[in-house]
Amino acid sequence: MAVKFFGQFLVEKGVVSREILLQAIGLQESVNLSFGATSLAMGILTEADIERVHNAQRIEDLRFGDMAVKLGLLTGDQMMQVLARQKNTHLYIGEALVKVGGLQADALPKYLDYFKADQAQYITDTVTIPAGIPEPKVWEMVVDLSYKMLTRVALLVFRPEPCFVAERLPAMDIYAAMDFTGDISGSYLMGVTAATRAKIAKAILKEPNVDNEPKEVLDDTVMEFVNVVMGNIAAKAAQIGKSVEIAPPEIIDTPDGIPVPAGHKALCFPVCLSDGDRVELAVFIKE
Repeated sequence: MAVKFFGQFLVEKGVVSREILLQAIGLQESVNLSFGATSLAMGILTEADIERVHNAQRIEDLRFGDMAVKLGLLTGDQMMQVLARQKNTHLYIGEALVKVGGLQADALPKYLDYFKADQAQYITDTVTIPAGIPEPKVWEMVVDLSYKMLTRVALLVFRPEPCFVAERLPAMDIYAAMDFTGDISGSYLMGVTAATRAKIAKAILKEPNVDNEPKEVLDDTVMEFVNVVMGNIAAKAAQIGKSVEIAPPEIIDTPDGIPVPAGHKALCFPVCLSDGDRVELAVFIKE
């Protein structure tokens, strides 16, 4: 058993095909607009306003609506109107599968019950750092900010897996890493597949298609994402009295995974994406 989305669960059980799931995800993405896209459709914000909010979110830990209010682009009442529109129009993946003909409506409750039972042990709203990791509150902050940036900057839909300690990171198509020193020292690592790298590139470059972009540009967007995450972590660390200096990010090409260096512990906090892909996230903490 492992953390997974409802659609992935149905594919693994042979209830729907991966092709049907991707159709349903496409429909879901066309309906479930982001806060910025919803506010644009409502005529409340402009594209320039949305760009301004996104840029501000790269350096301060605030949700889109809260940031828009802080910048004076929305009133509190307007933010609530957008949130209400999102809630009222939200399309769940089960409903999307019914709409694309992959699932019968009367069978949906049964499979939802099976899925909830399968995933019950993974349902949590808190980050739990494994025993033996020093300064767990600091690493809770690191994990929490990583998840927030995946949503706000990389625009990925995911479910977090439980944190754990490992001796080696698994092989991925690409790893981006950034060293940090100070009151806490080590390395921050992010491993992704080529498909997820393309998703991150679309979000960072703000382009609908990156198929013709060279590998170097795609790699740069993953490094830029790691740079944004670590910049936020350094800023948040300063607020809790921890000094952190960060080095430039780099790409690590390793077909066999990454062993944990001597004198370090690897805190891993991977996530599962809605299409079944994974993002490996970890910090090598210097002991």
